[in-house]
Amino acid sequence: MSTPRDGDDVTVTDVSSALEYWPAPPPWGWTADDLDRLPSEGPNGEPDFFRHVELIDGALVFMSPRKRFHQRVIRGLTAVLGDLAPERLAVVDQMDVKLGLRTRPCPDVLVVDAEAADDDERTFYTPDEVHLVVEVVSPESEERDRKTKPARYAEAGIPHLWRVENRDGKPVVYVYELDPATGAYGLTGIHHGRLTVPVPFPVDIDLDELPR
Repeated sequence: MSTPRDGDDVTVTDVSSALEYWPAPPPWGWTADDLDRLPSEGPNGEPDFFRHVELIDGALVFMSPRKRFHQRVIRGLTAVLGDLAPERLAVVDQMDVKLGLRTRPCPDVLVVDAEAADDDERTFYTPDEVHLVVEVVSPESEERDRKTKPARYAEAGIPHLWRVENRDGKPVVYVYELDPATGAYGLTGIHHGRLTVPVPFPVDIDLDELPR
């Protein structure tokens, strides 16, 4: 297989040549489609090495083990939003969104078109299929969840973003909506205890009593 050059249209069909450069990225860079081709083991035979990995601006980002707060908020929001969502929408957790050639994050919770969610072979969704992204912040992901990812989601045109922070063991939800005039997110509310919003569909959630 020839090595892609800068500016080439990346059409690599496997990642074996890319892993020869590990831990440095290959000269042609990682792409979003590479995540579907990563082996189950790491370059030195480490089991499940690539199990929890995102691609942010061409860099592979390995996610640390989640704390119980992170996990229970994901489960609770997924369950409650799933009950509230209209039939045309579906709520999924920990599925990738392909934002571009070199960016493919894995949000904690997503609201997507029901038709897209019905396809069990999917490994990612596209921005036009996504209505809401929810990121639950952990200490190691603060910079990505507060700055990098919101900018990328906004650039991709995803209309709604929620960022969930841990305040003394309780979730606080920062709600953002895309401003079509600027292409950036605007903060529409900070919700303690109860989250009530009309979009992307009517939501009224007791944050302190999420299903555990």
